[in-house]
Amino acid sequence: MGRNNKHYSKTLHQQAYDCLQSMKAFGESKRKEKLEGSIKNKIFSFNTYQTYSKHIDYFIKYLGVHHPEITTLDKARAFVPEWLKYQESRGLSAWTVQTEAKALGKLFGITPEDDDYYEPPQRHRVDVKRSRGPAKRDIHFSEANNYDFVSFCRCTGLRRSEVEAAHASDLTTKKELVNEIAYLKTQPMNIKNYNRLTVLEETELFDAEYYIHVRSGKGGRERYAPIVGQEADKVVSRIKSIPKDKKIFEYVPSGADIHGYRAEYATKMYKDNARPIDKIPYDKVNKGTGYEYQSEVYTCRKDEQKKKLDKGAMVKCSKALGHNRAEIVAGSYIRGL
Repeated sequence: MGRNNKHYSKTLHQQAYDCLQSMKAFGESKRKEKLEGSIKNKIFSFNTYQTYSKHIDYFIKYLGVHHPEITTLDKARAFVPEWLKYQESRGLSAWTVQTEAKALGKLFGITPEDDDYYEPPQRHRVDVKRSRGPAKRDIHFSEANNYDFVSFCRCTGLRRSEVEAAHASDLTTKKELVNEIAYLKTQPMNIKNYNRLTVLEETELFDAEYYIHVRSGKGGRERYAPIVGQEADKVVSRIKSIPKDKKIFEYVPSGADIHGYRAEYATKMYKDNARPIDKIPYDKVNKGTGYEYQSEVYTCRKDEQKKKLDKGAMVKCSKALGHNRAEIVAGSYIRGL
């Protein structure tokens, strides 16, 4: 009866929900939409959708308490700067405030060019607290009692959601991958075969004997994560002992610092593949100055200014972790160099 009542109107929560639903584009090509200029009103990742929905919900609840007279999204937009300043004043991290700004920017179509755009605080790598040392949750998690789990994480670099989804059947060998690549190259190159071949050929970057097939990582991306490290043989042996139709871990401990294990994996991957910086050739010439420079060398920024890394090793590290941008490993993963 409510929807047939002429006085019925949707709540802010319902309006926001409908708006976000219309933006769902899970599984679609983000790159294609970006080239076509239609990326602004689309959300390509389920995890991103959930994150944005959560922070938008916080904003709407704030309006319900402090501005109950606001009943439409059009009017709610004016209070976005107020909300973000309030969140910043509460001492929330720059990462959290920027996430909230992006969530509301997506909902209201706010861009940096708009007059009411709120400039969120800058994020600095040195301020990151996650996985930078002992945390309160660590006292509830014993690495010794979870030896198999910790070894698996350190040797595969999988995200929490990827560990939760991993099955024993996802273990594969270099030989199997090489054989499938060779087979696909003999087949008609339709879209399906091309996409599959692209995923498989990324494994040519690595010199590992065994891999874990990540069927749907961040953004729905597929990859094969090389199994590396001192405990790699033990990890592989354990997986082989599990029935193919079973998960590798039926339970993933909530207190485990999985991001920290990913960082250890990334650092090892980088060290194993990095060339000495002074051995990387000066292969390009700067058009402005005429000086030669090393195009394969990445110069770190901010608190690690002037530290140099091998771009080739960064690419391998990034691909193994399931990222597309090589530079992200410098700021978020590679440590202690």
